[in-house]
Formats: sequence, C-alpha cells, structure tokens
Amino acid sequence: MNVVFARRFYWLLALGLIPLSASWLSPDLLIIAAVLDLAVGIAAVIDGLTGEPPTRLEVRRLIDAHLALKAAHPVELLITNRSPRSLALWVRDEYPPGMIPSHTEFRVELGPGQSTSIRYTLRPSERGDFQFGDTVVRIRGRAQLIWRQWRYETSQSVRVYPNFRQARHIELMAHRHRQMLVGTRRMRFRGQGREFESLRDFVAGDEIRHIAWTATARRGKLVTRQYQVERYQNIMIMLDTGRMMRAEIDELSKLDHAINAALSLAYVGLTGGDNVGLLIFGRQVKTYIPPRHRPDQLGLLLEALYNVRAELIEPDYAGAFRYFMLRNTKRSLVVILTDIIDREGSEELLAYTCLLAGHHLPLLVTISDTDLWNAIGRVPTRLSEVYQQAMAEEVLRQRQEALALIARRGGLVVDVPIGHLAAELVNRYLEVKEQGWL
Repeated sequence: MNVVFARRFYWLLALGLIPLSASWLSPDLLIIAAVLDLAVGIAAVIDGLTGEPPTRLEVRRLIDAHLALKAAHPVELLITNRSPRSLALWVRDEYPPGMIPSHTEFRVELGPGQSTSIRYTLRPSERGDFQFGDTVVRIRGRAQLIWRQWRYETSQSVRVYPNFRQARHIELMAHRHRQMLVGTRRMRFRGQGREFESLRDFVAGDEIRHIAWTATARRGKLVTRQYQVERYQNIMIMLDTGRMMRAEIDELSKLDHAINAALSLAYVGLTGGDNVGLLIFGRQVKTYIPPRHRPDQLGLLLEALYNVRAELIEPDYAGAFRYFMLRNTKRSLVVILTDIIDREGSEELLAYTCLLAGHHLPLLVTISDTDLWNAIGRVPTRLSEVYQQAMAEEVLRQRQEALALIARRGGLVVDVPIGHLAAELVNRYLEVKEQGWL
C-alpha cells in the first residue's frame, strides 16, 4: 500500500502558516502553528488507519485476447464496492506500451454495494505479444486527507494481429470478379488441364472446339462445354523480413503493408478453393507453412504473421528460394513480397526469381516509392532540387529496369503505391486464374 496526501491535507497545513508568519509578533503564535500542523498530521494518520480494507473492492478488466493493428478496441474495468460506505476512487489502468489509450485516469464515486463500469479504448500501434499490468486504485479516506493506493491483480496477455478487416474488404471487392470467372472458358496450355463445369446451348461466339458432339446428337441442337477456373492450385507467399522492409509509410512499416496484402491474397485464394502456403525469411527461413486448403489454414497464417519483425540485415534470397524449390515440385504461383532498389543491388533476388520462372510462376510484389515520383513531378526552383530530381529519376530508372527483367524472363510484377497494394495483388491473382497461366 502507498499513501498519497489529498488536496485538503495541504490546504490545512497552509492554514498553519498564517500564525507562523505572524509569530514574530508573539511567541504564542508559533506554538499555535505547531499545534495546528500536529493536529493535521494526527488526523491524516487516523484517516489512513480507519480506511476501508482493499478486499472490499473488486476490480476486473474485460478485453479481447486478440486485437487488430491500428484498430480501436474497447477496454472495460468492472469495479464493485463491497463496503458499507460510499467510496471516492481514483483509477489508473496499466495498459501495454505501444498502445494509444483514449483516457488514462478516471474518478469514480461508488455507493455501498454499487458497481460501475469504466470504459476506454486502446489503439495498438504494433503487432505482437503484449502484457497488461495491474489496475491501480486510490481510495480516499473518510476525512478526505489522504488517498490509500492499492494494486489490484488484473495483469493479462493479449496478441495484436494484422488488421484482417482489410482482407475481408478486398475479398468483397473481388467477389464480383470471381463470379465472372465461374463459367469462363479456360485457355488450354500445354501440360495444363481444364476443369469441366456443365453443358449449355451453343451461342454465337463460342469456340467450335468446345462443342460436345455426343450431347449435340442426342439433343438435336448444338451444345457446348462450359468450363470454370481450376481449383486447388498452389499459391505460395514468400515474405521478406530484411532491412528494406523496415521503412515506414503511412504510420506502418513496409512489412506491415506487405502482411496485410498477403492476408488479403490468402483470404481470397482460400475462399476460391486454392491451396495457400507461406514462407517467411530473413537471413534464414523463419517459418514455412506448406500450401494447403483446410479450414484452419487462414488461422495458421495469422498465427505465423502476427509477431513477425523486420531485421537490420540483408535477406538470404538464395537460401529462401532453395528451401522452397526443394519442398514444392507442383507448379505454383509464387508471390514474393519484398523491396527492390536496382538491378545491381538486387542481383541475387532477380537471378533466383528468373530461375524460378522455369517451373513456377513468380509474381514479384514491391511497394513503389511515392516520394520519388513526387520529387520528379515537382518543378525545381533551386539548383539543389534539380540535382535531387535527377537522382530520383536515376533511381526509378534502375528500379524499372530490374522489374522489366523479371517480366522478360516470364515472371509477373506488381509495383504500386501503398494504398493500392492489396487490391492490385488480388486483381493480378484473379487475372492469373482467369487466363489459366498456372
């Protein structure tokens, strides 16, 4: 227990200064000041000893164990007064660092046997594991001279996950596109099959090679086969956690933006019937989840992603790609979420991405630097701005050359601003499915 003096205590002590300031007129005034201060001190001690025991106050905290990054989550403190008298309380909850509260301190008046609910919100600014501390409550004494401070055991652990609302929003936007995919005629690629859906009447514009001649003879009219996009294809998401992914854009790191895009793709892919896997790598492979389609697959991906941190080292692309290729022989769409500067600086990434294109379909996903594009678009007014603009143009030129190399070797590229990353990635996945590139 800690004791904190209340405002009334200091006001009463201040009253003792009045006779003390005039004690030069009469020595008796000095005695009066000492007696007054002594009386206030004794009253404060009695106020502390006669206070209510902490066991007559019950404190509980209610909050979800799973929180979402950058989302406001309600926190509720339930306080019950079991004492026979009214209590004046000062309450402070020990929330985890890295979270932004709407309020930090609360004042409460509780009658005998009454309960109250204190509500505030927390907004996590980081992913990962977090720990709540205790709830600190100060109970004011009957004479209102002191506060007795107690700590109530309410500590608990919570996890902050990537914000999954974006993934669901992207899925809703993609739903119309998936509806368009059902029933489309698949292009036949050598070594690739087609998934038959149903028969329907032949209409102008249908391909002659899709006519079902047996059904046509039986029905006495032209009948064509209708195909749908193949299901149970492999989607492997490779997530880079190297130093380039630590850069922040719009209050989130590039890694956080990449995780949100990965979840959007995984959600749409699993909903559409495909197998989705995950490989997280930095200097070494951290996590590998084989591509599967099962009810808990999305949950496994969330658990693997919620506590991922970017490292201050260069990623080992060679090791990550070898790890993947040794464990995946079936042709897959390999989505590589990373960052790239230029051809020379990303030589290893480009070499292995091109090598991957021999058996799989690589999709290199990067976040374009809007600051560089803005620098090019501005009209320079000083010589230093001319130099900065020339440097920005050179960096972008080298970046575009590196991405163009991937496209020439048979890979796909998504290089878009941060606000369009998830939607563009999902759209490119749907385009791959529609065109039958897998």
